[in-house]
Amino acid sequence: MDNDIPGWKRKTSVVATNNYKGGLLAGKYLATRLEAGDTLGILEGVPGVPALDDRVKGMLAGLGAVRSQIKIVAQLATDCAQDKGLTAAQDVLTRQSSVTAIYAACGPPALGAVQVLKNAGKKPGDVILVGFDALPDEVAQVKAGWETASVAQFPAKIGLLGIDTLYKAVKGKKVPKNVDTGTALVTKANAAQFAG
Repeated sequence: MDNDIPGWKRKTSVVATNNYKGGLLAGKYLATRLEAGDTLGILEGVPGVPALDDRVKGMLAGLGAVRSQIKIVAQLATDCAQDKGLTAAQDVLTRQSSVTAIYAACGPPALGAVQVLKNAGKKPGDVILVGFDALPDEVAQVKAGWETASVAQFPAKIGLLGIDTLYKAVKGKKVPKNVDTGTALVTKANAAQFAG
């Protein structure tokens, strides 16, 4: 449940967020907001962790044709930590003070980026900030206008479908090799539905 273990031959099923699809959702959203000549900073998670890498790969694919029209000013690892996200976002603003957008592949680095934007004297909405996780603090920042959007996962659904799939497998029933527990884009328009 929650994460695949690539190469493990004895697994029956993986019940988890399809992180690539979640990244795709973020990228498609960014593609509607970005224009030719805009700039993008990317705050990665932990490079080499497939689920986190997929969030970045999916986002880049979701940009579609816009990807070739914008400049990626930085792509930095954060280990999904807020303090490292803060440092990475500072680096992005040092490289491009007028950066158009920042994508954070994990929730805590997105929150670090919010602090950097505030410290830099930016106003809500000056920089498009899209995160991944839709943590409660992120949802609060979406409502406040600092984080433009975040990709929500559904942990309760992972647990529920995971236990259901496990039970069926133990009983000898056929189960799917992969169960995608879904993602949704949280914006100011629907943030109240994700507030807890």
